[in-house]
Amino acid sequence: MNHRRALTFALAALTGTGLTVIAVAQGLPKLAKKSTYKVGFAQTESNNPWRLAQTKSMQDEARRLGYQLVYTDAGGSAAKQVSDVDSMIAQRVDAIFLAPREEKPLAAAVKKARAAGIPVILLDRTVDAKLAKAGTDYVTFIGSDFIQEGRRVGEWLKKTTKGKATIIQLLGTTGSSPANDRRKGFEDAIRGQSGMKIVASQDGDFSRDKGRQVMETLLQAHPDVNVVYAHNDEMAIGAIAALEAAGKKPGKDVMVLSIDGGREAVKLVADGKINYIVECNPKFGPKAFETLKNYAAGKQIPAKIINPDREFTRENASRLLSSAF
Repeated sequence: MNHRRALTFALAALTGTGLTVIAVAQGLPKLAKKSTYKVGFAQTESNNPWRLAQTKSMQDEARRLGYQLVYTDAGGSAAKQVSDVDSMIAQRVDAIFLAPREEKPLAAAVKKARAAGIPVILLDRTVDAKLAKAGTDYVTFIGSDFIQEGRRVGEWLKKTTKGKATIIQLLGTTGSSPANDRRKGFEDAIRGQSGMKIVASQDGDFSRDKGRQVMETLLQAHPDVNVVYAHNDEMAIGAIAALEAAGKKPGKDVMVLSIDGGREAVKLVADGKINYIVECNPKFGPKAFETLKNYAAGKQIPAKIINPDREFTRENASRLLSSAF
């Protein structure tokens, strides 16, 4: 344990609430320049292709660099992910990559790691900005602009339908930053359009099966719907199954819009069952570890590092299919 980390724990034990106070006084923990690192990666879940692709990218890059990667899977539980971060702190990892399950519980975990002298880099999702801040409590956020993703879907729909749509919105996990922001971006984009109405918005937990179940229920209540906006591909694919079971043609009777751009979903765009997808690229490994090395070298790291994302339409889906994750 380095002297600063030891001092932090000692004073925290004496003051009770000193952990947060000391962390604020210290600033972000330093990271020594070394040839190899022991790095934690606290994944939120592994139940869909996007997460599996993200994990593989992180593991592949760590292996290429010769770093030890301490990997955990929270299984969709914020409480388990908090415990995973605690375990990484106990193992004295050099740094932690964290894909937060939910914004508020993981903000506290970020601050705990920081107080222990371990820098944290957030991947894909953020934590509650009122509780933890980039450049103060964690190094940076690497990921997509979720508000912009939702806005792009809304703008495309507005243009394509000339401002006329009856919409069901399948929301991502309640309390997660992608769900919050993708909803905001989309709703901001269509606000003021009298001919565009969201008749229902319900949590599908970014899950294919739950997306299908929710869509089946909402279709019964709103049989006149002609647009489904799903916050990710998994829910969009689940919605397609529900639409087909109800005798409707996805992509024609009901437009299907999504975010992520996995290969299975992009193939559905090429087949005409999904109308539009904004990409959210999961291949974080190279950028994540490059940022870690830059931080150790003392370089200035921006508060947000935004990944470039493409869009998939019927016109380009076949051509871009091989490059989808």
